[in-house]
Amino acid sequence: MDLTDRQQAILDFLLAWQAQHGYPPTRAEIARAFGFSQARSAEDHLRALAAKGAIALEPGRSRGIRVLHSPAGAATTEAGESDLLNLPLVGRVAAGAPILSDAHIAGRYSIDRALFRPRPHFLLRVEGESMRDAGILDGDLIAVHRTPVAEPGQIVVARLDDEITVKRLQRLKNGHYALLPANPDYASIPVDPDRQAFAIEGLHVGVIRRG
Repeated sequence: MDLTDRQQAILDFLLAWQAQHGYPPTRAEIARAFGFSQARSAEDHLRALAAKGAIALEPGRSRGIRVLHSPAGAATTEAGESDLLNLPLVGRVAAGAPILSDAHIAGRYSIDRALFRPRPHFLLRVEGESMRDAGILDGDLIAVHRTPVAEPGQIVVARLDDEITVKRLQRLKNGHYALLPANPDYASIPVDPDRQAFAIEGLHVGVIRRG
């Protein structure tokens, strides 16, 4: 499917919400997650996804959204599906470019699809010891579930200005955020979304440590 970046983000959000809650989001919940001023904007994007065959909409139901096609590796297991996921390893990411651009793929790994929940969409190599006390060490590969939203306390892959970082998300009272390390030798990173380019790229769902 030829989806725009916003349509892909909303499709990822639908999958992440369904995996976390067990049911689809409402239009108002989608609008709130993406900063739309009204639920009608969410409805317009959903209709565009439905027109492209990515989802089905059930009239008259606030949660009547069913995903028909999902990103590679994100669909639920069905008969005949491989027990392995073929996940891209993301290398250095260029400023402003989608994290899963072909130019950023440094390799691919096959892993057992039963290892991690929710299902990962890509791997990222960790640099540094800032998340040491969360069991994430320098050189580890972390499995990442692609989603544009996260709850406070979750370990996220975040884009802040031109950098990709792995930290624990903290939401502050003034609408700002902080990215927290899991190592007292490192300082937390304050985030002001009004002044900085900030986005959640995904959730950390597990570690692969090569011997």
